[in-house]
Amino acid sequence: MVLKPDVLVIGAGPGGYPAAIRAAQLGLDVLVVEKGYIGGECLNWGCIPSKALITASNFYHKLRTEASEFGIIVNDVSINFQNLQDWKNDVQKRLINGIKQLFKANGVKQLIGTASFLSREQVEVKLEDGTTEIVEPKNVIIATGAGFISIPGFEIDEENVLSAKGALNLEQVPKRLLCIGGGIIGLELGTVYAKLGSEVTVVELLPEILPNVDPTLVRVLKTKLRKLGMTIYTESKATKWEKAADGTLRVTVETKKKGIITVEVDKILLAVGKRAVTKDLNLERAGIKTDQRGFIMVNEKQQTNVPHIFAIGDCTGEPFLAHRATKQGIIAAEVIAGHEAEYDFKAMPGAIFTDPEIAFVGMSEEQAKNAGYDVITGRFPFAASGRAQTQRDDTGFVKVVAEKDSGVLLGVQIVGPHASELISEAALALEMGATVEDLAWTVHPHPTLPETLMEASEAALGKAIHIANPLARKKK
Repeated sequence: MVLKPDVLVIGAGPGGYPAAIRAAQLGLDVLVVEKGYIGGECLNWGCIPSKALITASNFYHKLRTEASEFGIIVNDVSINFQNLQDWKNDVQKRLINGIKQLFKANGVKQLIGTASFLSREQVEVKLEDGTTEIVEPKNVIIATGAGFISIPGFEIDEENVLSAKGALNLEQVPKRLLCIGGGIIGLELGTVYAKLGSEVTVVELLPEILPNVDPTLVRVLKTKLRKLGMTIYTESKATKWEKAADGTLRVTVETKKKGIITVEVDKILLAVGKRAVTKDLNLERAGIKTDQRGFIMVNEKQQTNVPHIFAIGDCTGEPFLAHRATKQGIIAAEVIAGHEAEYDFKAMPGAIFTDPEIAFVGMSEEQAKNAGYDVITGRFPFAASGRAQTQRDDTGFVKVVAEKDSGVLLGVQIVGPHASELISEAALALEMGATVEDLAWTVHPHPTLPETLMEASEAALGKAIHIANPLARKKK
């Protein structure tokens, strides 16, 4: 029997499952096809498991290195890594089961299998038991995400050379870890294992780690990473590796300052980029266009060049953000249901869960100037925050960028405690077209970390209370 849903969603990750639920809320008959990982990368080997390990490693590290500063004496602190992994897996299972319950509550049907286009109108689904289903949907939403890239000589095997998936599921903490790639994944997971006791080395091909992030934020992070004992080689390249008889992995690295060196490690984490997961889809049969890198091209309504076929999330290219995928999925569902919706956000925040955290939204000072704006900026250090001091977590700063004449906010950059939480207020301010005066005059509870955003805005206006202002005092 041919299945004929209103909407076929291929992929149940952070883009696919919200798209399915929203479409069902709007009265559409929805079928989801997923290869086997409800929740996608985010819930299974990305956002959620990584943040679980980050939280645990932060807690463990603070107990070992900072508890005594609070007058708390903790002896013989150790970690049972298998128990930690069990807890992490339990968090994942609860959230995945929550999605399944939401599917049931909203009447979303699901198949576990692999989908591929037979034509623009037909999709074949190969099920786990070897049988197939033919689907003739009125609309299709492709939400297959992106996968990890291997490089010559460093093919991912999840035993010696790990992707993030393998690094999040290790059975024990490696004594020595090499991270090839100084981007978000490499630094987040590198920080986790450094705090759990690994000797971590980072190799980055470009001149700086986190190459697409404001350098002023990166400098603060880099200092902290080195204090954790991490070794960072920039403008460097891992060229080959070999396994010794004792299991040691000997990696050859071409560095700018030290020439060719050998780094001995127990595991290699490869985190150098992603590519769209579209191989099994047979996009050419449906005539769906992709860009030169293989990512699916879409318009502001998330439509491909085939109007009834939509694409969302990482398979449409950067930025690879779960929250972006979710919003794209909701837009696609609403467009299919006949609503006026499109991707027209003024601000798409980003967050990096290193220590300290980094978060940003809108334009940096350099980007704003390059765009032709005459800007004013305000900066407030966490060292001047009473709340940050009481948490013994006062590294970093908040910076606001605004247009000089109008005061309209153009961007916010944060490096410091809970930056990932603080950036949401800034994203709302940008989306609403707020000015720095709006932020400065908004009453923030004291003592809290969000006050730093208020004070940075006051600093841009020359009237911050808790730091010295560059503007001279006005005489009566």
